[in-house]
Amino acid sequence: MLDIRLIRENPEEVRKALLKRMDQVDFTELLDWDRQKKALIGDMEKLRAQRNKTSSKIAGMDKKSDEARKLMAEMKTVSARIKELETGISERDQKINDFLVILPNIPDKDVPAGGKENNVKIKEWGEKPVFDFEPKDHVELVTELNLIDYERGAKMGGSGFWLYKGLGSLIEWGLVNYFVEEHLKDGYEFILPPHLLNYDCGYTAGQFPKFEDDVFKLEAQGGGLLKLFLAPTAETALINFHRNETLQEDELPKKYFAYTPCYRKEAGSYRTNERGMIRGHQFNKVEMFQFTLPEESDQALEELIGKAERLVQGLGLHYQVSKLAAEDCSASMAKTYDIEVWIPSMEEYKEVSSASNGRDYQTRRGNIRFKRRAGKRTEYVHALNASGLATSRLLPAMVEQFQQKDGSFVVPEVLRKWVERETVSIDQ
Repeated sequence: MLDIRLIRENPEEVRKALLKRMDQVDFTELLDWDRQKKALIGDMEKLRAQRNKTSSKIAGMDKKSDEARKLMAEMKTVSARIKELETGISERDQKINDFLVILPNIPDKDVPAGGKENNVKIKEWGEKPVFDFEPKDHVELVTELNLIDYERGAKMGGSGFWLYKGLGSLIEWGLVNYFVEEHLKDGYEFILPPHLLNYDCGYTAGQFPKFEDDVFKLEAQGGGLLKLFLAPTAETALINFHRNETLQEDELPKKYFAYTPCYRKEAGSYRTNERGMIRGHQFNKVEMFQFTLPEESDQALEELIGKAERLVQGLGLHYQVSKLAAEDCSASMAKTYDIEVWIPSMEEYKEVSSASNGRDYQTRRGNIRFKRRAGKRTEYVHALNASGLATSRLLPAMVEQFQQKDGSFVVPEVLRKWVERETVSIDQ
């Protein structure tokens, strides 16, 4: 959530920044409510002071005297007016909150305006594979190699689901284990959070109320309020780890990672070339997360990007890194970089990690603060996240980039201790 003081003091600057990712921004009503609230608070404080002064005076008087009775009658009127003012302040507070809660984060100054067409490629690693035979796509490869069963997955869950089997399961679990080992080496704390989360988790993450319909909900029988929802990413859980807590400066940074399945509605139609595992309603992901001092969050983002890149490099996959334009970033994030692997059959790069700095947008919603060694006031920590990594596009990338003429594919060396073989072929 944005700080109302920032909008109050720099409305035009904030408006221009938000226009990078919004069609229109108008703070007229918001600032009117803010001014009205301030005036009402001023009136209320004057009346409270008057009431306190008069109450002290009445305390020393004969309660049955005409003057005391007159003053007590006046104070009843004053008290009634104070209640009216409190109601007016509460109403303005609710309007201000309802306005602020749907605003996205302010993009960093170096983030390009507009949509994904304005994303900027930052770097490229490795080379696109060149084949001296007619290459197959991942759907054909994983089916022939008996790694994925799309038909039975759809039979169990419907369109957008698949299941891993045999060596496919070992490769998938090997990927998760590889990520876990690497994050532990780097000193991150391993978390296994709930897969079912409450409304406050979605609110703190910035997904609710605006994007409430994008998740799978579990509602009370017969309808009613949203009670629980399936985690769309472990980020939604991890941002809530320190909700309503005040940390000490010496505790920061806090570095966590978590494994969860991710559950996504993926609203809208699938493009023809996004069949198979490119988009689905459930996939596995290991998520990295940091809570940092405000002045250290830029450095933390570089660390997260570097860690995600090293994981992809360890697999030997060709990829690129892109800085996302404002409209392509998640609404809660000030800046995002995507690490995207090359899918030969699609002739496209597909995201396997999204590394983002949310600054204090989420921590303000979740009331996550810290106190410096020298100082009494608290500040909001900064929160960052990065996939480390999502698996559902890695297997397609691996089987396509490392496929051989005979229909087999070479298993990345870092996974071989879990898969227990160097290649996967049709006869295995």
